[in-house]
Amino acid sequence: MFLFLCSFLSFSQVTSSIDSTKIKIGEEILYTINVQADSTDVVVFPEEQTFAPLEMIESYKTDTTFEASKYRLVKKYGLTQFDSGHYTIPPQRIFINNKPFLTDSIKVEVADVPVDTTKQKMFDIKPAVEVKSPPFDWLSLLYWLVPILLIIAIAIYLFRRKKRKEAAEKQLPPYEEAIVALKQLDNSQLLKENKSKEYYSSLTEIVKRYLDREVDEAALESTSDELITRLMMHKDAGNFDFDLETIRKLDAIFKRADLVKFAKMNQESGQAEVDRKTIEEIINETHEAVPEPTEEELLANQEYIEKLQKKRQRRKWILGISGVLAAIVLAGIIYGAATGFDNLKDKVLGNDLRELAEGRWIKSEYGNPAVILETPEVLVRAEAPTTNADKSAVMGRDFFTYGEMNSPLYIMVSTTQFSQKQDIALETALDAVLDDLEQSGAKNLIVKRDDFETDKGIKGLKAYGEFNVQVSDTKMLKQKSTYELLLFAQQNGLQEVLIVYQDDGKYAEEILKRIEASIELEISEKDGQ
Repeated sequence: MFLFLCSFLSFSQVTSSIDSTKIKIGEEILYTINVQADSTDVVVFPEEQTFAPLEMIESYKTDTTFEASKYRLVKKYGLTQFDSGHYTIPPQRIFINNKPFLTDSIKVEVADVPVDTTKQKMFDIKPAVEVKSPPFDWLSLLYWLVPILLIIAIAIYLFRRKKRKEAAEKQLPPYEEAIVALKQLDNSQLLKENKSKEYYSSLTEIVKRYLDREVDEAALESTSDELITRLMMHKDAGNFDFDLETIRKLDAIFKRADLVKFAKMNQESGQAEVDRKTIEEIINETHEAVPEPTEEELLANQEYIEKLQKKRQRRKWILGISGVLAAIVLAGIIYGAATGFDNLKDKVLGNDLRELAEGRWIKSEYGNPAVILETPEVLVRAEAPTTNADKSAVMGRDFFTYGEMNSPLYIMVSTTQFSQKQDIALETALDAVLDDLEQSGAKNLIVKRDDFETDKGIKGLKAYGEFNVQVSDTKMLKQKSTYELLLFAQQNGLQEVLIVYQDDGKYAEEILKRIEASIELEISEKDGQ
């Protein structure tokens, strides 16, 4: 049974209906509201759960059709109820220019679904089935593990570098460092534990390190004989006022140490203490023999220190910037692994087509006879270009655009009114429009043709393909642009929709399909008959 109810408020401009007054539990009722209004009226339909005790399960898209100077809005809702009984759909409030209009209430009967338990077979509960766990996703683990390991490695490097820097800052001057090392050797238990090899190794290491920092930078790397030879060279060259007896004593201790370390020779009792005292005397004598730096040397050393500080400061900046860049790269890798690297690329580099596709779209009508469509931005009225049409036959032309031909997205809507009503051959009109497109800068035009029909059943002709955009007399864009041209004819009018875009593989296609699906046309009364 079909029930059609009318609300006679405001000259019967709001009506409502349902497709059935009797349904079964869970079955959908299609509730329809029809509004007839002027093209300038603002109509607001209910979008909340205002149908209680029935439940709204879906709110369908509003359909719009034109009738003479009025337009008709059709809004449908899917309703249901999951308990049997008699229910009443309450009046619905529709606002037209902020003025409320109410529909009539409608009674609905919801019936149980009969179940014959004598014919329905009964089955035992099935036993639990062991399900194999899905294979481990090593790729996802790699996406997370690699950045984490890199972060840990960078943290360890920075920590160790900080420790080395702190140790260098705490390092004592050469003489003080040697005396402190000798006292630490005295406090050790090496001699008491009869570890002569370890004791002599430490003793010679102390004096070599002192000489390396104070006298000869190659002391630590030299053998005992090589070091003695280098000390003699320094004495002969007059670089240091070494006493020959001091060098002889040092040579004797080095030879004795080598015998203990490599030949495992046992020393006489008390010899190690004597050698330790001799080493301290040698260090004291060497410290006194080291000449005081001249004023020129101090200045040169100060310049060297300043250069070294600047070098260290530059290194800090380089390491700091490198760390920040590494952190940004790692953050990008993690974000890309979690949300997709295409999404990361769009966020970093930007994507005009994505912003348009995901932004708020606007539905509007353009020209006469009107073309209604949704676009990311409002089309702007522009001066109509010169075309191949016979000017004497054209009564008026409206031209609206968004963007430029060489932009990521270009939309053009054109409507042409002819002075006399005539049957328009779309194929011929399409050839003329394509010629105009070539004159506007579309070169190397590839054309494919197909029939087209809007969601409302209005038929037209479609041309699509690619072309290169000419930006100057001698220059064309290398990247091809994709286009789609839609043509619709009436007895006294021609309606065109042109969409040109630079294909990005995803969002451009979404924009094209959405514009296509939104196209509605104002058809003259004679054409609609």
